[in-house]
Amino acid sequence: MLGCLNQRGVSVSSSAMQRTLLSAMMTVLLTAPAIVARPKPTKDPVPSPRAKRELAGAVNTRPGERLILSTDLGCIQIHTRDTDRVEYHAVLSTDATKPDAQEILQQFNLIERPEAGRVILRGQLLSPKLTGRLWVTIDVTVPRKFNLDVTTRGGNIDSDDVDGAVTLATSGGNISVGSLGASAKLETGGGHITVRDVAGDLSAVTGGGHIVAGNISGGATLHTGGGHIRVASIGGIARLGTGGGNVSVEKVGKELFADSGGGQIEVGEAAGVVRARTAGGGIRVVRASGPATLESNSGSIYLTQVDSPVRAFTSAGGITAWLGNAGKIPGGCDLQSSDGDIVVYIPKELPITIDASIQLGGAHGFTVDPALPIKVSYDDQSNGKHVIRAAGELNGGGELLRLRTVAGNIRLVLSDTSKQVKIYKLQMEQLQRKLVELQDQREETEKTDGPPADN
Repeated sequence: MLGCLNQRGVSVSSSAMQRTLLSAMMTVLLTAPAIVARPKPTKDPVPSPRAKRELAGAVNTRPGERLILSTDLGCIQIHTRDTDRVEYHAVLSTDATKPDAQEILQQFNLIERPEAGRVILRGQLLSPKLTGRLWVTIDVTVPRKFNLDVTTRGGNIDSDDVDGAVTLATSGGNISVGSLGASAKLETGGGHITVRDVAGDLSAVTGGGHIVAGNISGGATLHTGGGHIRVASIGGIARLGTGGGNVSVEKVGKELFADSGGGQIEVGEAAGVVRARTAGGGIRVVRASGPATLESNSGSIYLTQVDSPVRAFTSAGGITAWLGNAGKIPGGCDLQSSDGDIVVYIPKELPITIDASIQLGGAHGFTVDPALPIKVSYDDQSNGKHVIRAAGELNGGGELLRLRTVAGNIRLVLSDTSKQVKIYKLQMEQLQRKLVELQDQREETEKTDGPPADN
């Protein structure tokens, strides 16, 4: 039997040595730290470019004619230039891979049809099932003095300044327009509407976005299902309505009818009749030169300069009014609050008759400037309520100022003309800033809208 000597000189057989070595190797393996095999990192796959198809053409025309563009799909950009023709360029793209990509790109056609006094472009989607897999962008260049009638069933519409009449409609995108030289009608199912100055009437309707407009020389009918409305000025009759947003207009030349389902209503200068109602916000009118009827279910009402008859009612808020100092008010004022305070600032030269009362006078009362000739009386009624009344004539009396509150206080203060002017200027500046802020917000939102960018 073959063998060898160990360190002590003892003979050891080959099989025993093998067992000894195997045992030592197992001990090393069991006590060594575990080694986990990790997959080799791989680079991200390079995205393949989106398949595209382009359509282009041109039609000779003359300024003053009309473009009628209707498309089943696509964002539309209108450019205006000093030109004597209509040029169009459509880009179609899809994220599908070959061979499906080419088949999808062939499912959209853009057909031109020149007619007397107008150019007709029709974008047709041959397979409605491709919505979401095909993106279309149509750029059109027309003479600046041109009329537009543009409709898309799915996409944004953007236009440069146009001197002609404009009608733009989209089922759900944004509408952004420059200055317009004639009347315009803008409608979207749910996007924002932005337009600069309009030399005519403006009708703008959106299912839920904001409406922002500059100076409108004619009348304006603006309605949104839930967004804000901001307008610099309206020369004609203004009808503004929102399902829940705020309404803000700096200047109105004629009648104003404003309604909000829950937002605030802010008016700078109103020359004509004002009728404003909100279901949940406050109402602020910087200057009312025509008769005003203001109603809020739960907000406060603030009037900086009242030069005409005002009827204001709020269920839960307070009322603050600065009466004008330009002489006699041509009509009485009636201010009522169910559960708020009423504060009225009165010029010392103003001839006026005051009739005020607090129904729950036990817990509330009057604060009257000592210079005002007001007499306060108390009436304890049979139902246990304590009614407080205040009455008086200033400068021999004049139009009636009627004040009523159920559970609030009433303050009558001699106004400070310089303070009133400062407040007037400050509030007008605030309205202007809000118009700019909403415009900036809409432009920022618009950057993220539209078709996906190329990979």
